[in-house]
Amino acid sequence: MDQEALICSSNSRSLPLWFVREGDLAAFKTSVPAAATWLNQLAFAPERHRIAAIPGPNGEVAGAVVGLGLLADWSQLAWWHVSGLVDRLPARDFHIEGDLPPAARYQILIGWLHGGYQLTRYKSMSPRSQGAKPRLVLPSGIEASFVLRQAKASAWARDLINAPANELGPAELASIAADLAREHAAELRCLEGDDLLVNNFPLIHAVGRASIRSPRLIDLRWGDPRHPTVTLVGKGACFDTGGLDIKSSAGMALMKKDMGGAAIVLALASSLMTRRAPIRLRVLIPAVENSIAGTAYRPGDVLCSRRGLTVEIGNTDAEGRLILADALTEADVERPSLLLDFSTLTGAARVALGPELPAVFGVDRDLVEHIRRCGDKESDPVWPMPLWDPYDEELASRIADINNVSSSSFAGAIFGALFLRRFVSSTRFWAHFDLYAWNARERPGRPVGAEAQCLRLADRLILDRFGT
Repeated sequence: MDQEALICSSNSRSLPLWFVREGDLAAFKTSVPAAATWLNQLAFAPERHRIAAIPGPNGEVAGAVVGLGLLADWSQLAWWHVSGLVDRLPARDFHIEGDLPPAARYQILIGWLHGGYQLTRYKSMSPRSQGAKPRLVLPSGIEASFVLRQAKASAWARDLINAPANELGPAELASIAADLAREHAAELRCLEGDDLLVNNFPLIHAVGRASIRSPRLIDLRWGDPRHPTVTLVGKGACFDTGGLDIKSSAGMALMKKDMGGAAIVLALASSLMTRRAPIRLRVLIPAVENSIAGTAYRPGDVLCSRRGLTVEIGNTDAEGRLILADALTEADVERPSLLLDFSTLTGAARVALGPELPAVFGVDRDLVEHIRRCGDKESDPVWPMPLWDPYDEELASRIADINNVSSSSFAGAIFGALFLRRFVSSTRFWAHFDLYAWNARERPGRPVGAEAQCLRLADRLILDRFGT
């Protein structure tokens, strides 16, 4: 669905949309007596996600009340508190009624647009997608254009992550990047198959060589070279069997989303180029399918990385850090002003923080704190995790410079980040996002399926650091 179809600039006949916290219900009834009569008949309690349509004198819808639950302060309002309204309100135009703080109106707009996402392309009939939808009058005094651009980018990322692996492999991901480059007059270089070896990207080649869908390194550049360089690296494992250390069937069930990092950096790049961000943008995506064949890399193999470090393969299912290592080495050579990598890297991060809270690691504490604040502002949260130096020795190998896994069953997300740190030696402002990119359970406005985690956060971060 086009997000612009869910909003309008103004409408004198739009209906009021009241947002009511549990502690404010009595005061609301006093201030809006016409609504109070109906709410009393319904025994309405403003629980979160509860909606009451208010009838007019002729029985027509005259407005709606949206419950927010036990929200102590408006600063606590997040977009998911008000998501899903598009599917539950009649097809009329609505406006936010009441003197809400700008930050609250900002979150409501995010929830309206982001919560209106639907995946319908694979169904022959989809009742939810038929018919008109309600629209929200754009609230004044907030960054509506920023929210709309992010909603479009998020929807695109979610479409890519939701796409099945038979439809979206390394070649298709490269084609999508090429279309994006043409749209924004960006430069694109794509290394494929054995060209990866010729150009010294051996880890990317090793992980992807067993698949009939040849591995690639997608390299997009855009913007004025005189501007600060911002480099985005996204893990593009279009499907991950685990390799010879094969996953269980349950473990493989969601592996179409293992290219979530790639989808997020492409969508973020689209947003940045659309708003003509004053940066020199570079996007690096190692795109592979980790498959099983006679040419598959093996546990116990020793591979040489682009940086020159030799890597003993302790587990072929830790493939994401291998392909990112070569891409990060390439990015690090330029010493960008900001280097961000996004990946569905470890299950350990989910064990530690759950599916809704990505982990972020970084070598500069001020940058990590800035990232956390941006996440809070955008209701796109992350949780800082430590690059704990004493654990680094557990990545040691008896026969190579480093192992791609630790023998320890603990701290898996930290070990993944420490491995990647070995390949970022020159760039000060680097951050690694270990995310899930998936909604694991059904909630209003958040259907089971793809989630573009950290996208809005990163756009806000770049806006803060480099301006408009």
